[in-house]
Amino acid sequence: MSMISHQLEQFGQPLVKKLRELPQLEGSQVLIRIGSCGVCHSDVHLQDGYFDLGGGARLDMGKAMQIPRTLGHEIAGTVAALGPDVRQVSLGERFVIFPWIGCAQCSICEAGEEQLCNKPQALGVHRDGGFASHLMVPHPRYLIDYGPLAEEQACTYACSGLTAYGALKKVSQVNRDQALMIIGAGGVGLSGIRLARHMFGLAPFVVEQDRAKWDLAKQAGAGDLIDPNEEGVLKSLMKSTAGGVATAIDFVGTAESFSFGVSALRKSGKMICVGLFGGASKIVPAMITMKSLSIEGSYVGSLQDMHDLMAIARSGVLPEMPLMIESLEKSSMVLENLRQGNIRGRCILKC
Repeated sequence: MSMISHQLEQFGQPLVKKLRELPQLEGSQVLIRIGSCGVCHSDVHLQDGYFDLGGGARLDMGKAMQIPRTLGHEIAGTVAALGPDVRQVSLGERFVIFPWIGCAQCSICEAGEEQLCNKPQALGVHRDGGFASHLMVPHPRYLIDYGPLAEEQACTYACSGLTAYGALKKVSQVNRDQALMIIGAGGVGLSGIRLARHMFGLAPFVVEQDRAKWDLAKQAGAGDLIDPNEEGVLKSLMKSTAGGVATAIDFVGTAESFSFGVSALRKSGKMICVGLFGGASKIVPAMITMKSLSIEGSYVGSLQDMHDLMAIARSGVLPEMPLMIESLEKSSMVLENLRQGNIRGRCILKC
């Protein structure tokens, strides 16, 4: 039997459709017939072959990611075949897949933080991912029940949902006097907005320069919407929050978004950096000291985080992610639309 894969064969070029043999399963491996795969902005960076570090510097992915490679890490599907040692799952069961797999041997993995492993095996990056009809998952522990959710919604929790949840877990206590600000209303930002309403019982300030996305942010549960390019907006924000927000989460990751977030913090505020869009921003050490600020990075989330998040999602308390549905055949077109900023919410590929 064979499978379809749309894979990256050359950095900076469109994906190439291939017909390949299905993998022969060993040990604890599980074959998934993919039903839905979300397209993430990091897939655009991986297609380009680098992440922008600002000032002309780049993080080259040529060594970390061997090509050809099938991209896609927001994956949900059905168990199609089992390795000889698999007992935990059955044929025909439906799961969303935790893609941030580590080596399973180092102290980081043993501590349950596989997503931070120094020898990562992440699906769609270091192993083939979800822009395909089938996928081999190395162990059933990475398969998570999504219950009554629609498959197209469930797959988004593997990255946009998990990334937002991991960042929000780093937020200190917030209330009306200790405001939370979310920067960006793309796929991850929208996940952050809807989770913030559930986790903290408040409507966060949302910074989004593309006003065409404001309606989606409001539907997700945003409070005041802020255009960072509007004259006097930072001064107005500082006044309305009595000195600034307690926590800012940057789901964009440009020089401009980072600078705006830091500038909006009150004394003892925290900046949580998530986005990978690219660029570099100047940090003034004296201001970090005088305002007693904290700056913390957040990279997706752990397998346990994924289980906790899916328990919340299965309960039905979260608004649905706004979706655009396209066929797998249009994967290169979707990546280009995402690169140009033409995707609202999340785009899901269906095989």
